[in-house]
Amino acid sequence: MNFSQLASDTTLATASPIAGVGIHIASLAVWMRATGLDTTGLHVRGLSGGQSNPTFLVQTAKQSFVLRKQPSGELLPSAHAIDREYRVMQALAGTGVPVPRMVAWCDDASLLGTRFFMMEFIRGRNFINPTLPELSVAERKAIYADVNRILVALHDVDYRAVGLETFGRQGNYFARQIDRWSRQYRSSEGSRIEEMEALMAWLPAHIPDGDETCLVHGDLRMDNLIIHPTEPRVVALLDWELSTLGHPLADLSYFCMSWCVPPDLWRGVAGVDLTAMGIPQEHAFVEDYCRARGIGAIRHWDFYLAYNLFRMAAILQGVAARAAAGNAAAADAASMEAKVRPLAELAWRCARRSKAQ
Repeated sequence: MNFSQLASDTTLATASPIAGVGIHIASLAVWMRATGLDTTGLHVRGLSGGQSNPTFLVQTAKQSFVLRKQPSGELLPSAHAIDREYRVMQALAGTGVPVPRMVAWCDDASLLGTRFFMMEFIRGRNFINPTLPELSVAERKAIYADVNRILVALHDVDYRAVGLETFGRQGNYFARQIDRWSRQYRSSEGSRIEEMEALMAWLPAHIPDGDETCLVHGDLRMDNLIIHPTEPRVVALLDWELSTLGHPLADLSYFCMSWCVPPDLWRGVAGVDLTAMGIPQEHAFVEDYCRARGIGAIRHWDFYLAYNLFRMAAILQGVAARAAAGNAAAADAASMEAKVRPLAELAWRCARRSKAQ
């Protein structure tokens, strides 16, 4: 059904932080009623965050929801996979991984310009800064411990039992991912960065032996978590766009990348007095994870860090390219390109350290 043909031309043009992105509110109301939702008092506003997919708070007189949609314009191959976000969160309902309840999926791009889905709104706190400066030492300790618990719970999910056996390819994960992000980087690169060139040659030649397949989030960092309104525990893990079947150490090292990155570069804790803050040391966080999953010490740890720093540099280069094309969701997207080179330099430093071991 083409819902836009059933609605008037009334449009809600949302204000910052999602500049230039609007919602055709009358069309949305028709679709919501068709899914059985009451639209009395319907109001929509843009939410901050989400470099990739525009995100909105949808409120009615009785309920609140979150709407996630693809951005408009030409998209990079395999990017903005909100259908995968919807599928994986729906599958994880009832597991030990906290996710919002999925409400409905809409594949009709004529309705709001691109495909979208709606989920319940989870009330809580969201922290962009992983040092959690607003919180007490005890709260920081508890939250980092809960993040570790969620990583373990996610990687222990029986993905076949929850219907995700076709959610990705099994095996050879790092080779496929390095190839993917190298191609993504090439499709959006700006000026030549020697460290990125070196990494694209070094990483595929130094993938550690051993393979394991589990469900991975792909973007598990502090600002993709919702913390309980008053308690130091995670109530929702969001932004599953990059989730797939993959290697658990890719997820673990992605979160641990924060210990390599200075706060003024990209949401890191490098150089911070971790003991005084109540934030665990990187090695302690990794050891807790290994103990909980019953695995031994991790070899070639610097490879995994180098891989994720390279991957983040490639992602941010893509964000910058979308900003230049005028279809990036977040207001700070244009500044992302300045972070690519420093992240690549950090990645190459990890690679050199790995070679020396």
